[in-house]
Amino acid sequence: MVSLGLVVAQFAKEDARAVTQEMEEHGREAAAAAGAEIVETVEVPGSYDAPLAADRLARRADVDAVAVLGAIVTGDTDHDRVIADAAAQGLTDVSLRRDTPVSLGIIGPGMSQAEAEARVDYGARAVESAISLARDLPEVADTTEDD
Repeated sequence: MVSLGLVVAQFAKEDARAVTQEMEEHGREAAAAAGAEIVETVEVPGSYDAPLAADRLARRADVDAVAVLGAIVTGDTDHDRVIADAAAQGLTDVSLRRDTPVSLGIIGPGMSQAEAEARVDYGARAVESAISLARDLPEVADTTEDD
C-alpha cells in the first residue's frame, strides 16, 4: 500500500479555498480507489508555501510520495505567474533532494475562477500521479556509475 502526504493550499482569493477543498475531496477519493492511504494532510496558506510542507512530509519514513494541491487564480499583475513558477521549482527541488515523488496538483496561473472550478479533478490526477510514481519508480534501476 502506498502511503501519501497531502499538501493543500488554502489561499482564499474569491472562492479559491472552495476550489482547493473540492480538489482535496477528489484526491481523497482517488487515493481510496487506488488502495492508497493518506497518512498526513498539511494545510498551508498558499501555493507558494507548499514546498516547505512537502519537504517536511517527504522526510518522513512513513510517506512514499507527496501530492500538492492548490489553485492560483489570475490577479491584476503578473504575481500569479511568479507564485506558480516559485512553487513548481520548489516542489521539483524537494522531489529531487529527498528522492521522493512530489506531484504538482497546482492549477493555474492565468485562469479565471470559473476555469479553476472546472479543473477540480486535478486533485485526483495529482494523487494518482503520486501513487503511480511511488509504485513504479522503485522498479527503475540506477544505471549511473559513481566516479
